[in-house]
Amino acid sequence: MTTVISVTGKGGVGKTTIAALLVLKLVRRGKRPVLAVDADPNSNLCDALGERFERTVGDVREAFERERDKMPPMMDKKLQLEYRLMGVLCESRGFDVLVMGRPEGPGCYCAVNHMLRELLDKIAGGYRFVVVDCEAGLEHFSRRTVRGVDKLLIVADATKKALNTAKRIKELAKLVRTKEQYLVLSMVRSAEEEEILRQDSARLGLQVAGVIPYDESVMRLDIEGRPLTELPEGAPTSLAMDEVMAFLAL
Repeated sequence: MTTVISVTGKGGVGKTTIAALLVLKLVRRGKRPVLAVDADPNSNLCDALGERFERTVGDVREAFERERDKMPPMMDKKLQLEYRLMGVLCESRGFDVLVMGRPEGPGCYCAVNHMLRELLDKIAGGYRFVVVDCEAGLEHFSRRTVRGVDKLLIVADATKKALNTAKRIKELAKLVRTKEQYLVLSMVRSAEEEEILRQDSARLGLQVAGVIPYDESVMRLDIEGRPLTELPEGAPTSLAMDEVMAFLAL
């Protein structure tokens, strides 16, 4: 049984940090295999996990679309696409990473996108957990590229824009099969700020799964270009993520 966890929210609120720590903590707790899906065109999840990628699903889609009509009529195109797709899967210890890459270019990609969705569902089904770092904002919901989700984590900081985005995501999430929806409060600097955010969350009708404090150690790693694998277990963000995972029963 595969559990799909999607992490979304306005850009700059720390959703990639939360997604990466979810992956790392699931692996450390022996809840593997885990598939990390970087669905943000900025593709920062690999960096946060200390991994590197050469090609993306978008690269495969573009190349396949260019070459599809030149393939022999008897060739199984879906099997060929699956073979290429497996070639962009970054394998690591306890988790794999799949980078979606940029959206499709001009032209109709309906046929190849249909095959890709089926193949991605097939691949995801082979993992115990799938953690998706969604594109900032609402694109994956408005285009319905995010489908069945077991746990949706909407990340928001103390800004009005982040909370407004959280409200719109909650409404758009009706377009996909979402079993559970929660708000994760991020980069919180004080008890007073947390209380205000909790009041706003209650007005949105979203239960708070956890509070991630502002953490200099995370900021330092980001500035120095170092992965979250180097974040100490006792760091405030790491301890807060333990509480989020306990709330989510992970």
